[in-house]
Amino acid sequence: MGQAIFMETVNSLPPELIRIVVTALVIIAFVFLNSLILGYLERKFAGWFQLRPGPMEVGPHGIFQLIVDGVKLLGKQFIIPKEANAPLFRLAPLLAFIPVGMSFIVVPFSSKLQVRDLDVGLIFILAIMALNAVAILIAGWGSNNKYSLFGAIRAVAQNVAYEIPMLLSLLSVVLMTNTFSMRGIVLAQSPVWHVILQPVAFLIYFIAGMAETHRAPFDLPEAESELTAGFHTEFSGICFSFFFIAEYTNMFFVCAIAVILFLGGWSGPPLPYMEYTGIIWFLLKVYALLFILIWVRWSFPRVRFDQLLNFCWKYLIPFSLVNLLVTAVIVKL
Repeated sequence: MGQAIFMETVNSLPPELIRIVVTALVIIAFVFLNSLILGYLERKFAGWFQLRPGPMEVGPHGIFQLIVDGVKLLGKQFIIPKEANAPLFRLAPLLAFIPVGMSFIVVPFSSKLQVRDLDVGLIFILAIMALNAVAILIAGWGSNNKYSLFGAIRAVAQNVAYEIPMLLSLLSVVLMTNTFSMRGIVLAQSPVWHVILQPVAFLIYFIAGMAETHRAPFDLPEAESELTAGFHTEFSGICFSFFFIAEYTNMFFVCAIAVILFLGGWSGPPLPYMEYTGIIWFLLKVYALLFILIWVRWSFPRVRFDQLLNFCWKYLIPFSLVNLLVTAVIVKL
């Protein structure tokens, strides 16, 4: 009787509402699963790169270490410092965590797996990712901690600088494809991938994306040796984990945009005994770029802040402008 009532209630709901709820649940599950996978792989890769074993004790080869860490963070008390701005302090981790899931709406995992193909999909995903800088600024300001404030100021300066070459490099691809649709950009690469036609734009975008996600050697907003933990020094428990999850999700999006705009998206030769080859190729490409991000982090030392900004304003922006100009001339001719 109860099951019949439940099924009748579900059938009476609008199909679009059911689709939204199911999509939201799948996105949330993927966000957490992606963070667990990347957190474990980063620790393991760091150990291999530096001749250390990495996590080994919790489960086979430490495979359950991230789950234990998550349970530990959930069990810790969320402490608000006495002199902090409590509303901003509570808002910052939510502002960092909640918007990241919205970017999955326009990401085409395969030719048949995309929540919504927006005409301005590329602009939408970049706008959502830019909110992370606002969350970091609120976190640093609201903490009333000098280390957090310094980290937030660095993050804003870094994001403002590196967003310019990132957008210019992506604009070169938009000029070639004449669309902001993520699906349309992938379909435009059927004869040849854009990484072959735009190698400079791809390299500039990937370096700028590394700086946008505050990964070493561009991790100046956190800089443990200088700022304790930077903008999230005062955060603990579940709110700290929100920043952790948001960082790994933004890493995924930076690599996903690179795959969609430069590496052909879901395209690839058919795999034997595999029905959904598109999503497999897409995820393989994304995680290959994520491996490079992790590799760079554990291989190069942190740069000084003046070196970071000089590299952007003196090199990346001029090169991206020249590349955009050359692309515009070639497309016009």
